[in-house]
Amino acid sequence: MLKARSCWKGRLAIVAAVVFGTFFGLVSAEAQQTLKIGGIGTLTGAGSAWGLAIQRGTQIAIDEVMAKGGLKAGNVTYKPELIMYDDAYTGQGGKTAMERLLYQDKVSFIVGPIGSPPTLGAVGALDEARTNQNITALLLSDGASLEILKNRSGALFNFLICNTNREYGPAAVKWFKDNTPGLKKVAILAPNDAVGQTVVPVLIQAYKDIGIDVWFEMFERGTKEFTPLMTRMISAGVDALDLDNNAPGDAGLLYRQARQAGFRGKIWQTGGPAVEEIMGVVGRLSEGFLSYDLYDFKSDKAKPLVEAYEKKYGKGIINAFTPIMYNGAKILFAAIEKSGSVDPKTVRDTIEGMNGYNPGVFGPMKWAGKSIYGVDHQLKLPFLIVEVKDGKIVTRAVVEP
Repeated sequence: MLKARSCWKGRLAIVAAVVFGTFFGLVSAEAQQTLKIGGIGTLTGAGSAWGLAIQRGTQIAIDEVMAKGGLKAGNVTYKPELIMYDDAYTGQGGKTAMERLLYQDKVSFIVGPIGSPPTLGAVGALDEARTNQNITALLLSDGASLEILKNRSGALFNFLICNTNREYGPAAVKWFKDNTPGLKKVAILAPNDAVGQTVVPVLIQAYKDIGIDVWFEMFERGTKEFTPLMTRMISAGVDALDLDNNAPGDAGLLYRQARQAGFRGKIWQTGGPAVEEIMGVVGRLSEGFLSYDLYDFKSDKAKPLVEAYEKKYGKGIINAFTPIMYNGAKILFAAIEKSGSVDPKTVRDTIEGMNGYNPGVFGPMKWAGKSIYGVDHQLKLPFLIVEVKDGKIVTRAVVEP
């Protein structure tokens, strides 16, 4: 009888411990507030690799935060939650996505978009929200258009977290000339939208400054048949084709159809890195392809990111913008913890003062851009020149912008 009572008391103690622990576990979970993080990126069409880079890079940064117990801002611990919208790589898509995040989801921090059309749309919507509704959010984006940061109230709350071709273009073009014997004339093909209208003049000037002639044409976004364009390009007697900032799908089509049309000159890309995606489109024709690139996934410092990516998403292509967006999210989370606040203005002021902070991805941070945009909200990053050799991507140079 005593033995039975002892067993019963023991069971009660176990049940009590479980209930006690479960109760306090729930209280702890409830105390960890959700912090919505917006994501805007191209998830469909030719630029989908960039949208996935935003989504996955940001999510890996969130996973890291949660593995450490959450995001601490003062006495509050937050659980970041990503809300992602497709911008379809259009200005209207970027605007609509931003409006949904601001008005519907009440988001204060947003990562993306990539590219001038959606970023201009997103920043325009941010301008309107601040002016008309007194709603402010902090944006970490990428895009080459001067108007993204210049003369916009929304620019005060937007940081460009990747080099534009104004930063890397001249250095990349000089390297290309120095390493391409006989280079005298280059072709540039770009879409007739904010991307082409921004990128082409900068690149043309960079080539002309070092004595290289330029032949260029623009095409309508969504074009799939480039053979007539390639025929005119070959007739112009160019030595090389620069794919500039074309989205991965468009760049791959341009590359393949140039070769199919009989172009034998050098093909390279001075922006919008997506080397593996282009290799997937053109196959063995990619041999000798040169490209501006953002990150060496084979380096020692890349191992934690690569391992986290493969564990969550499986082995496969990791787009070069993934570490860019991962880096941006880490900067954001560090600023929130450093400031002890989730107020966009407070976090913005903190980010502006974080020169020298090292998120561990690209090295110490360096904000610049005031002479061009009027505000030091342009992150300067070292970049790579890579080449496809024997079916593999080989780093040819590391260049400072």
